[in-house]
Amino acid sequence: MPLNPITRRPVRKIVPAAVQFRLSILLSRMFVLSSLLLALSFLFVAPVAAQTLFTCDGSPVGKEDFLKAYNKNNNNARATQASYKDYLELYIRYKLKVKAAYAMHLDTLPGQITELQNFRSQVTETYMNDEASMNRLVNEVFTRGQKDIRLAHIFIALPPHASPRDTARAYEKAMEAYGVLKKRKGFGETALAYSEDPSVKVNRGDIGYITVFTLPYELENEAYALVPGQYSKPFRSRSGYHIFKDLGERRSVGRMRAAQILLSVPPGSSDAARETTLLRADSIYNSLSKGADFGQLAKSYSSDNLSYQSGGEIPEFGVGKYDSVFETTAFSLARDGETSRPVLSSFGYHIIRRLGRKPFPREFGKETAAQLKQQVQADPRAEVSRQALLARIYKQAGFTPSLYSVTDLWAFTDSVALNRGLASFHNLEYNTVLFSFTKRQYHVKEWLDYLQALRSSRGNNLGGKTDPELFEQYTNMVALDYYRNHLEDFNKEFAFQLSEFKEGNLLFEIMQRKVWDKASTDNTGLRNYYDAHKDKYWWDASADAVLFTCNNEKTAAGLKDHLSGDAANWKKWVDSAGSAVQADSGRFELAQIPSPGKAKIDFTPGMFTPFTGNPADNTISFAYILTIYKDRSLRNYRDARGFVINDYQVYLEDQWVAELKKQYPVKVDEAVFAALPK
Repeated sequence: MPLNPITRRPVRKIVPAAVQFRLSILLSRMFVLSSLLLALSFLFVAPVAAQTLFTCDGSPVGKEDFLKAYNKNNNNARATQASYKDYLELYIRYKLKVKAAYAMHLDTLPGQITELQNFRSQVTETYMNDEASMNRLVNEVFTRGQKDIRLAHIFIALPPHASPRDTARAYEKAMEAYGVLKKRKGFGETALAYSEDPSVKVNRGDIGYITVFTLPYELENEAYALVPGQYSKPFRSRSGYHIFKDLGERRSVGRMRAAQILLSVPPGSSDAARETTLLRADSIYNSLSKGADFGQLAKSYSSDNLSYQSGGEIPEFGVGKYDSVFETTAFSLARDGETSRPVLSSFGYHIIRRLGRKPFPREFGKETAAQLKQQVQADPRAEVSRQALLARIYKQAGFTPSLYSVTDLWAFTDSVALNRGLASFHNLEYNTVLFSFTKRQYHVKEWLDYLQALRSSRGNNLGGKTDPELFEQYTNMVALDYYRNHLEDFNKEFAFQLSEFKEGNLLFEIMQRKVWDKASTDNTGLRNYYDAHKDKYWWDASADAVLFTCNNEKTAAGLKDHLSGDAANWKKWVDSAGSAVQADSGRFELAQIPSPGKAKIDFTPGMFTPFTGNPADNTISFAYILTIYKDRSLRNYRDARGFVINDYQVYLEDQWVAELKKQYPVKVDEAVFAALPK
């Protein structure tokens, strides 16, 4: 069995399907060496400017690298000179093997390259963010989520593609409303006079409670900048100008699961029609109070086409999602299962049942941070982090714009779009460099190709964007791609993870070639090794037995009943049980035979051992004893072969490492080693 190249402990059993095992390991890219290298994760540490602990064929290995490896595998035990010495030998052996793998150019094997590329594509996007700005956004969400704000709103609309005249009109109206508010006129009255929100006639600008994620991020920022009683200056968004007022705040009510029965009241309904609907709603509520099934009544009477088929249940919601009257009623329900009386909203009469309540987190732990981060990443506010990342990329990646006439570039761009067949324009040619990063230049032709591909994919519909806007979009895309393709130059953690995977695969490959395959297939060498060391391989007290593992105790009891009268045909009974029973026959040392707890069993031929539960998978094991061997005895080659393979691998590895030490001399700086922290 192969040994961990660092710890020298056995880590897997060589079986005839060794090649299949290797393929399954390689397919599991993220964990390619998890079953082979208990300590591999520590071995690939980004270079640190530090003292050299030893050199391997002249290549320095830093003290810090060694200490990181040692500390991650020392299980917090106190460091001693002796433990350092033992570990240094293991670490040197590892470095020698990796160096040998590179010398054999195993990193150029197509399989190695493909696996590394696939792994890279799997993990790259994890690092395509600006962690600092993302953390600020997550913290901001947590802080804002602690409270709900009752908000009033004055809205002055702008038409799509507003002209300067449209903008001036809206701005003047917004400023006029703001001036009225400064004269201490009521917000509701001012909203009625100025707001272009259609709901203002009903709510006088009071839009109810909002919380984090309720409004677009730019408007949320305005709302959360206020204190109770304060109103904002006019703020422009794409849709128009906004004035907000904080009418009051409360502790966040969180989110709710609810079901409803809606009896709609169409706009313009008469008072009589409204009264008739209320009487029907009251009748349904009375039936519910007497125990009628809410879901059945929702299916029979609810006008909500989205929820009636699911018994009235609506998606989980927070404040600001639905009509404020509906939300106020829903969040006033004190316990799960409580049902409201009919309440009138702009849609009709609602009967609401609370199904569950999920408060907003009060403690900012890892789980909360992870959940909120997912929400931030799915929200448009994540663009803030993306812009921060772009700013960092332009700075770190050496973005350098070239000197050229921007006017000429737009003229050249438009001429190509019109298929005028120009290959150059004034001082611009296809190969003119527009800008560059440290390791890459980008030319006019690449920009024109991008624009042509964009037009082709969108049917020449570029969303009304100008050439400068499209060029900014192009440079941002290129910057992200450049950063992605050179990520290891900018992110030490990514470089570490990529190196870990690459060198892990190389280590697997070279160990397979130099040790594992040879040890498992060199029958002559194995036999010679056994003959020279057979005194190492002994049976302690043992038995010929059949071990049974069953999916539950009932299956085990049934199998035992069958075997009690027909043990010789145990294979028949195992086969008839299908996947519910597994069996293994052979010679086992008595200590290997399952027994409950620490019970001492007097093994005798023909006995069944007591049932033993396996907590890991809730299976039941027991054994049927055929023959007992009480005395210690020498294992023959067949019985010892598994142990021989294991020891032969150690022997081959030791010989190989001795050769590597001659090929790649190792020189330890004893002064640095002696000064390692104790």
